[in-house]
Amino acid sequence: MKKNLVVIFLSIMAVILVACTEADTVSSNLSKSADSFEVQRKVVFFNGITDNYLLTIEGLCAIDVNDEKKITVTCKVEDEQYKKHYLGLSDNVSYFVEQTDAKYEDPFHYKVLFRPESVVPDIDLQTSN
Repeated sequence: MKKNLVVIFLSIMAVILVACTEADTVSSNLSKSADSFEVQRKVVFFNGITDNYLLTIEGLCAIDVNDEKKITVTCKVEDEQYKKHYLGLSDNVSYFVEQTDAKYEDPFHYKVLFRPESVVPDIDLQTSN
């Protein structure tokens, strides 16, 4: 009886751990895709007191929230053309981000983004010819 309970408990824990790991992997992959401008998003800034929308940004946007008082939204507008917006936050101004399109992410594979331009700097090569 004790052995059966242990097996059942371990089975339930394995299912829970796999589910958490799968959700974490998908969430991480979606964040990486969004940071690579592959995910359509809608960012809305609103006044929490008046419930009025102050600004809406839609498109292939990456979001940086490293500071409590500001948010940076960078959007891809054309091939290799981007616009960057800095927005201040206050006690009554907040924001939410909505992913407007579904995106397939494989829950069993991690994404690693390698950007060679950050490892090897941009070099202008001139030859004698």
